[in-house]
Amino acid sequence: MSTFTILLGGDLIRTPRLDRQVEGSRVIAADGGIGHARLLGLVPELWVGDFDSVPDNLPDDLAAVPRRTFPAEKDKTDGELAIAAAFERGATSLVLAGAFGGKRPDHAFLHLALGLRLAEAGTEVLLTSGAQEAVPLPHGTAGFDYADGTLFSVLGFSELAGLTVTGAKWPLNRVKVAFGSSLTISNEVKFDKTGGRLEIALGHGRAMLLAHPYPLPES
Repeated sequence: MSTFTILLGGDLIRTPRLDRQVEGSRVIAADGGIGHARLLGLVPELWVGDFDSVPDNLPDDLAAVPRRTFPAEKDKTDGELAIAAAFERGATSLVLAGAFGGKRPDHAFLHLALGLRLAEAGTEVLLTSGAQEAVPLPHGTAGFDYADGTLFSVLGFSELAGLTVTGAKWPLNRVKVAFGSSLTISNEVKFDKTGGRLEIALGHGRAMLLAHPYPLPES
C-alpha cells in the first residue's frame, strides 16, 4: 500500500493521532496547504496549484518544493489536482489533511463527496482536521478504534438502509434512514463493562462517519 498525505487549505491541528496517521506517507501540498507542512514537520515532494494562496515567510525547504502550476481558471480545485498527482505516483491510500473548515465551506463539502467517490473506486480515504476526521462507510461492517465517549455522527449522502450501530450510547439495529434525517447526528461511543469498540454496518446507501477524537474547547 502506498499512502499519500494531501495537504489541503482547511483547518488543521497537530495531534499524536494525526502524526501516526501521516507517518511514513508521501506528501503532496495543494496551494495554501503548504502551510500545514510546517505545522506537521513535513516536506512535500510536490506542490500543486495556481498559487494564489501561498503563505508568507515560508522556510527555504518549503519554498524550494518542486511546483506544478495551473491557471486560476480551471475545471478542478487545487486539492483535486493534488489527488490526481498522487494517483500518478502510485497512491492507493489517501490522508486528506485540512479537509474541513477554512474560508470555503463549498470546498469542505467537495472533499466529503470526493472522499466517498474515491472510496467507492477502491481507495482507502481518511479526511481530517486533527480535531475531527471522516471515513467513508463501506457496505458491510466496519470497526473503529475511537475512545469511550467520542462524539460521532453518520452523515447520509442518500437514503440509508440496514444501518446498524453498536458500541454507542444510542445503538441502531438495521434501521432505514431518510435522506436529510438528523437521526444519526450526535451519537457517542459507549463501551460496556467488558470494553468493546464502535462498529457500524451499512446495507445500502452512501454514508460517511464523522468523529471528533480531539474535540476543540468551546469558546
